[in-house]
This record gives sequence, C-alpha cells and structure tokens, in this order.
Amino acid sequence: MATTGESNEENSTGKIVARDDGYVLEDVPHFLDYIPNAKTYRNPLQDNPAYAVVKQYFVDSDDTVAQKVVVHKDSPRGIHFRRAGPSQRVYFESDDVHACIVTCGGLCPGLNTVIREIVCGLCHMYGVKRVVGIDGGYRGFYSRNTIPLNPKVVNNIHKRGGTIIGTSRGGHDTKKIVDCIQDRGINQVYIIGGDGTQKGAAVIFEEIRRRGLKVAVAGIPKTIDNDIPVIDKSFGFDSAVEEAQRAINAAHVEAESTENGIGLVKLMGRYSGFIAMYATLASRDVDCCLIPESPFYLEGKGGLFEYIEKRLKENGHMVIVIAEGAGQELLPGSLKSTDQRDASGNNLLQDVGIWLSQKIKDHFSKQKKIGQQKMAICLKYIDPTYMIRAIPSNASDNVYCTLLAQSAVHGAMAGHTGFTVASVNGRHAYIPFHCITEKQNKVVITDRMWARLLSSTHQPSFLTPRV
Repeated sequence: MATTGESNEENSTGKIVARDDGYVLEDVPHFLDYIPNAKTYRNPLQDNPAYAVVKQYFVDSDDTVAQKVVVHKDSPRGIHFRRAGPSQRVYFESDDVHACIVTCGGLCPGLNTVIREIVCGLCHMYGVKRVVGIDGGYRGFYSRNTIPLNPKVVNNIHKRGGTIIGTSRGGHDTKKIVDCIQDRGINQVYIIGGDGTQKGAAVIFEEIRRRGLKVAVAGIPKTIDNDIPVIDKSFGFDSAVEEAQRAINAAHVEAESTENGIGLVKLMGRYSGFIAMYATLASRDVDCCLIPESPFYLEGKGGLFEYIEKRLKENGHMVIVIAEGAGQELLPGSLKSTDQRDASGNNLLQDVGIWLSQKIKDHFSKQKKIGQQKMAICLKYIDPTYMIRAIPSNASDNVYCTLLAQSAVHGAMAGHTGFTVASVNGRHAYIPFHCITEKQNKVVITDRMWARLLSSTHQPSFLTPRV
C-alpha cells in the first residue's frame, strides 16, 4: 500500500515506487500483478532444521537494498531494489514445480556451479523433484531433448569448466520458446547469460505474462567482462583475473629473460576493460595497460611508442596488457566501417593484439632504416582468452555462484518473476531486467581505481595532444 507522499507506477520497464524524500524502489514483477488469486503455501524451509537456528532468515517484504551507499548528506535517498532471500509464503507446492535451466552465450567460469546450486537449492531446500537442463542454449527449447538434473547428477560439476547442459549464441524465437515452456508444463525458468540473454529473458517473461501463465522467469547475469551495470560484479570475474596472472607472469618471464624483451598479453574486454585493469593491478609486473575506455595513440610525443622506448631504456624489458576492444578505432577497416556481428549481435572485433605486436615490430625496424640508434627488440605475444574462459571457478566465485543461485530459487518460489539477481553493495537483490540491459558498465578513467593503475604502471594517460 502507498503511504503518505508515496506514488506507485507500473510500465513496460517495471514497477516503480517513489516517495517525496527521494526514495525510489525499482521493484520486480510478481504473480499477483496478473494472477490476483494465486494461492500461497507455507515455505517448507520453516520446517528445515538447517535453517531453524538462523534468526530472521526470512526476508521482510519491505526490505530493500540501496544502489548507492556513498551519498552526500543532502542528496535524495536514491534507487533501491528488493532484497533477495526466502519468504515465509511461497507460490508453488514442491510436487508441482517443473523447473528448467538454460545457459546461453560464451563460456565463463562458474556456469556449472550456478547450475549445481539451482538444482540443489530446489531439491534440498524446497523438495522439488523435477528439474531439467535445456540442451544448447535458447535453441534447445525447440528440441524435444532435455537433460534430467538432480543432486546426484550435478554433484561434482562445479569442479569442471564449461557448462554440462551446453550453450550457444542466438537462436531466440520468443513464440517457440514460450510454446515449449507451456507444452512441457514448465513453471520455473532459470536463464543464465549476458546482457543479450537477459534481454531475451525479458521478452520471454513479457510473453508469459501476456498469456497469463503462472511461470517464474529468473535471470542470473553472466559476463566474464564484468560489463553489466548496477551489480557489484559478475560471477567468473574473480576467476578470470586470477587465471590471467598466469599469462602475465609468462609474459614477464619471457620479457625479462632477453635484452629489450616485450611481453604483450591480450585479455578479454570487448567494451569494458575491467579484466585488464584488475589483472594489471594484481600483477604489479605490468608497465602499460590499454583498455577501450582510454583511447591511446602510437606515434608522437606522449604516444605508446615513445613510452615503450623510455621503458626499455630504463628497465631493459616491459609487459603490456591490452583488452580485446582497445584501440579498435586505430585498426584499418575498424568497427566503424563494418557491420559484421556474431550470433549474439556483438560486433566482430579484429585482433588488436596481433595488430599491435606487428606495429611495435615495424616501429623498431623503421628506426634502423632511418638511421636512429638501433634498439633490437624481442616481442612475445600471448592470447589466453579461451584458456581463461574454460577454467572452473575459484573458491571466491564458487561461494558467489552459490548465493546467486539460491537467491534466484528463493525469488521464483516466492512468486517473483521477470527479474535478475545479483549482489548490490554486498547485499543480494532482485533487479528488473531493464536495469541491467539498458547500458554497459565501463571503467571510469576519472575514478580512483584507474588512478591507482596509472600510479602502478607509470604509463602516460595518452591525453597529451599529438605532435
């Protein structure tokens, strides 16, 4: 119910509750929005001895999570999200649940852990007996083949990389997918994927709501690049940063073992440079980090070539980390002049690592030809992209994946739908799809973290005008 000074608004993007003090709740849809007579049942967790000892285990319907925790004292209270967790009343009886899980897009550490914990959460916490995996991404809905999942099947999958139910890009046909959900009697759909996948999940939810089906649609956001907004981080990111250290360490060993050695490592980061930035900060062996958010140039004063020469003269070697989306505007036939996309709708990037390594070699070869002091270099290029994507998640990500999966299960059982789940300022929350799909999370180069990186690498900002 609205209180004094409170307004409620519902539109195509979600439910919004706003108060005069600036408090805004970006709420998620619920069965009661379009099935007003939906029955509720006592949450079986109330009889589970494992949770009986936890006081205040169930969330209050008025509990919310603030999007921003650092605010000026005179600022309005800002945007909040519904806190994730189990409710005392649920909208499914255990025997009536028929859940499915689908993974879409590229691989990412932690996919199998999320699958495992959704299955175990449904079965162990709520007594669900029917859970299936959709084989091979969205297009798997069109197939009659599903993969039966139970705690025994998924017991050890968190120790493996990849996804046991397969994945693919594209293949989204809303009508066919919802027809399949309806025909098979599925009433809980767990969709694991990136921003494109979550956009697809939002469309699936809208069609389910239009048909008036009692089907919960829950998303778990996945992107190894950490480029989803609002949330603290995406699962698999910590594992990726940790695994990237192996490539950087190898590049450093190669570089320092030869005169004027250069180690060049290309890391993931199509539009956002978080992996490159955090891997650089974690390593402390990197002399230059290049990301999409910070344009750079090669020639002239303050350019990359000048810095490489300076670093080699000082240290005799250097390590460069470059995100895959950095410097694309410098490549011939750049993205601005091509419309090629993959099945997920992402721009196809040219290999900036190969391009940059050749440009560096050409620069030092040209020095010799024009009579400058010869500086022979030895450059080694390392691209660990697929090695990083394919690893199992580390301990930190395993815990995070567990909490994400259990929060998604609690939300679906409580009748919430059309939501994604993630950590916001250290607290798990239910977030409307539109909040994470309307823009991308990017490194802010005026932020303290980027300043820390510049202080660590001593690289130029590349803001000096070219001459």
